[in-house]
Amino acid sequence: METIESGKVVELAYTLKSDSGEVLDQADQKDPFAYIHGADQIVPGLESALDGCKVGDKKKVKVSPKDGYGEVREDLKVSVKRTQFPENVKLKPGMQFESQDADGNGIIFTVEAIEGDQVKIDGNHPMAGQTLHFEVEVLNIREATEEEMNHGHVHGPGGHHH
Repeated sequence: METIESGKVVELAYTLKSDSGEVLDQADQKDPFAYIHGADQIVPGLESALDGCKVGDKKKVKVSPKDGYGEVREDLKVSVKRTQFPENVKLKPGMQFESQDADGNGIIFTVEAIEGDQVKIDGNHPMAGQTLHFEVEVLNIREATEEEMNHGHVHGPGGHHH
């Protein structure tokens, strides 16, 4: 029987809850989540907990912020001038946009508030600083195709469609 290891496509049914028990995300058996194990496509704490699992295994995994979406970084909460956005864009709290850090890495920012000509934005992941509670069931494990490895994502059901 196949086990989860690097380079395998894994299909999961899962429920992700917050500390308070609120459901943050989920995928069921009819519409599973598929990823390539070892390709940094899921949070590190969950990925390491799934190493060696087999089809049919069910697991509860508690992931700390450090092994999840990271701690909240205050340096990613900034205020910028409204003039830095295109004039035709109607800004409102909750909107997201992508920008780049000094190293050219893409960061998704969320508009937190608009105060006069200042826009408060936050580049932290919405789940940064949270302990994540996963309940997972391993539904399928297979070898990733060469094309999937080259593209860096799963193709077909549960994965990416071109």
